[in-house]
Amino acid sequence: MSGTGNVDRRGFLKGAAVAGSATIAAETTARAQTAPAAPKAAAPTAAQMAAETQPPGEEEKLTTEKTGSDFMVDVCKTLGIEYMAACPGSTFRGLQESFINYGKNSKPEWLTCLHEEVSVGMGHGYAKVAGKPMAAMVHGTVGTQHSAMALYNAWCDRVPIIVFTASAGPIEDRRPGIEWYHTVQDGAATVRDFTKWDDYPWSLQGFAESTVRAYQLATSQPQAPVLITADGKLQEMALTKAANAKLSIPKLNHPTQVAADPNALRDAAKLLVAAENPVILVDRYARTQKGVNDLVRLAELLQAPVVENRGRMNFPTTHYLSQWERSGPLLAQADCILALEPSDLFGQLTRVRDQIERTFASKARPGAKVIAISTHDLMVRANYQDFQRYSAADVSITADGEASMPYLIEAVQREIGDRKSAFEARGQKLLAAYKGLADRARAEAAVAWDLGPISSARMYAELYNQVKDLDWALLSDGGFSSNWPHRLWPIEKSYQFMGGSGGGGVGYQPVAALGGALAHRDAGGRTAISITGDGEFNMAPHTLWTAAHHKIPYLTIIQNNRAYHQEVMHIQHMANRHNRGVENAVIGTTMRDPNISYARIAEGYGAVGIGPITDPKDLGPAIKRGLDAMKSGQPVLIDAVMQPR
Repeated sequence: MSGTGNVDRRGFLKGAAVAGSATIAAETTARAQTAPAAPKAAAPTAAQMAAETQPPGEEEKLTTEKTGSDFMVDVCKTLGIEYMAACPGSTFRGLQESFINYGKNSKPEWLTCLHEEVSVGMGHGYAKVAGKPMAAMVHGTVGTQHSAMALYNAWCDRVPIIVFTASAGPIEDRRPGIEWYHTVQDGAATVRDFTKWDDYPWSLQGFAESTVRAYQLATSQPQAPVLITADGKLQEMALTKAANAKLSIPKLNHPTQVAADPNALRDAAKLLVAAENPVILVDRYARTQKGVNDLVRLAELLQAPVVENRGRMNFPTTHYLSQWERSGPLLAQADCILALEPSDLFGQLTRVRDQIERTFASKARPGAKVIAISTHDLMVRANYQDFQRYSAADVSITADGEASMPYLIEAVQREIGDRKSAFEARGQKLLAAYKGLADRARAEAAVAWDLGPISSARMYAELYNQVKDLDWALLSDGGFSSNWPHRLWPIEKSYQFMGGSGGGGVGYQPVAALGGALAHRDAGGRTAISITGDGEFNMAPHTLWTAAHHKIPYLTIIQNNRAYHQEVMHIQHMANRHNRGVENAVIGTTMRDPNISYARIAEGYGAVGIGPITDPKDLGPAIKRGLDAMKSGQPVLIDAVMQPR
């Protein structure tokens, strides 16, 4: 207290406390002098005594140092999985936290997607480029349903993806409401018809063994997606040191792929060498550059033309034996046909007329011998009809085409004998035919060069002019662009083309391009390019946000014909069949009034947006700007208003 009579806060509180204590003591003394004596308290009961003398109950555990989900992360790390893609979901909250904290968000790195179809679909494109699977996490019942189309495409395309879903656990552990809606007893039932294998392990040891088994099955031929359900209680349970010590992670075995029976290959070689006009049909054959090189060697040994169905990059477009454009006359005169991993042998050998009464005619010469080397029959299911119509081969070899190719080459070499001169003469004729194909492609590409909307031929020509000196890779098929990339571009390396969707599910292209671009980025920064239809892009425009967020650079050119043009043609076809005119075919099939600004959509997701480009003269400079922007690690979209095909 100062001399002026002011009291500081600390002094005031101290004085108040002393005065208060004195007052309370005085009041207590006064009450004690006047109050009557209190009655004696009743003796405590036995139950009260027990409650007071027993030790306190165990408190609820709110934290733990190690969980079941940590062990699940350990399992995934032993498999060498680089990425785990996911749209956020509560059923795997334990796993996600373990991946990003316990697992330090590295191998696998957690990739944020905005839809489960993207999470799974980007794994489709990634595996075809990287040659190994990545993983995806989908949220319970609803996430599995969202992912179904992407899983189906990968199944039809025979591509491995490791997919995890999750469930809330036993009924006594579920919170009311949402955990019941998002939990299922059989997590894979929705997609079982188009996955190779699935399991719902009920212990952590079971999770380890099932996940390793799933990876092994997914990557053995024929490859396909697999699905594991991670139980919610297993994820979130506390894992003691003693319990963890009892767990083990089995070693991953990489099985050799199944090569063909030597006797069957010898029979095939005899037919091929004896043939006057052999033809090689190839679809989902090559997985590696070695597979491409081996096929070139076989084709040159036989001087046989190769007809690509473009399921993969199987054969260089610059090689004179690449003659898919002449498939009609070649099959009509072939006396021996070798089909390597055909997805639809019947369709490749049969002409079907789409009319009220459908008619069928063989493309092949009567009596032609057919040899098929394929894993197709190893994975046929009853419900979904991706197995196509049955077509018998004279020599049917159930084996992996790429693994069998070196042994087929050896068998052909043993059989050639004095046939080399005949083969060389055949090769000269095929060389002359190939030169004619290249000249015709360039002449046809020049048609409508300066007209608008931009022609698909000019778009591919302008694009190649900009990337020809770069290490480029095409992430899309050219089937909806009149096959111009295979007619105009020198596709020579296995990674320069990854094939189509497999199942034809619309929306594949943007999500697979994202995964393929990720693999190309990791392979040294190749220039990845996707030509995407506007209908395809509208199924998953949000792929661009994931690309921008994770710094995955690639160039998307929207082939903007403002329609689902294949469906326009289908309605036109039906209208003609019914004699009703084609004027109304735009109803329900086009995207006009208003037109969509894809460049603005791209900018909204954090990518670079350019366009719309309507003048053909502006396309080349726009592509150059886009490629320059990619150098900073950004995804780029160019909106090109184009002709229907």
